[in-house]
Amino acid sequence: MTPERLDRINTMLDKRQPDLTVCMEGVHKHHNLAAVVRTCDAIGVSDVHAVWKSEETEVRGGSAAGSQNWIDVHNYHQTADAIAALKAQGMQVLVTNLSDTAVDFKEIDYTKPTAIILGQEKFGASKEALALADQDIIIPMVGMVQSLNVSVACSVVLYEAQRQRQLAGLYDKPRLSEERRQRVLFEGGHPIFAEACQRKGLPYPAIDEQGQIVADEAWWQKMQMNKDAWQHIDD
Repeated sequence: MTPERLDRINTMLDKRQPDLTVCMEGVHKHHNLAAVVRTCDAIGVSDVHAVWKSEETEVRGGSAAGSQNWIDVHNYHQTADAIAALKAQGMQVLVTNLSDTAVDFKEIDYTKPTAIILGQEKFGASKEALALADQDIIIPMVGMVQSLNVSVACSVVLYEAQRQRQLAGLYDKPRLSEERRQRVLFEGGHPIFAEACQRKGLPYPAIDEQGQIVADEAWWQKMQMNKDAWQHIDD
């Protein structure tokens, strides 16, 4: 890993907001998820949650391609499971919805741990999401349309969250765990070795301050063998 790439990855990781996330409900098109994840990466969101309509369409392996390599995508098939996971992290769960109880999205305190549920463009959020969320939010509009493209709505809300968090100093110091930083540094700085580790079932090694792999001789030997060979040695 070059010093320039190491510096770029570390700068990105220093701004990550692990307690700000988005949950897309009823996803059935990968390009919609990709557009949302692209915005999340720009904002500093580290995780995106997706409730899929079918197993055939979900993103496999936790992350999708392209810009999504830097975001962890968590897949679900039940809205209740996704919301339970978010609330278990102590997040306030917001849902975009036009209702009598909805408040202007700018009135929310996004410096709190926050998850934003985005429903389908055609049908909106499900009844289950509306029942389980802590608060409905709306993006005020004065035209003839009553909703925005899901990725546009995501951008509008997240940039308000970013504005509040910047004012509160939440982007001023690293907030990711060291374990997660190490994982991203290895996968982003040494993708060929990371793929080999995943294929062979090897643990990730540590990454030093220069971005180099720190591993013992046994690890390097296993990296050069096929999985059956080194498992036989361990036995």
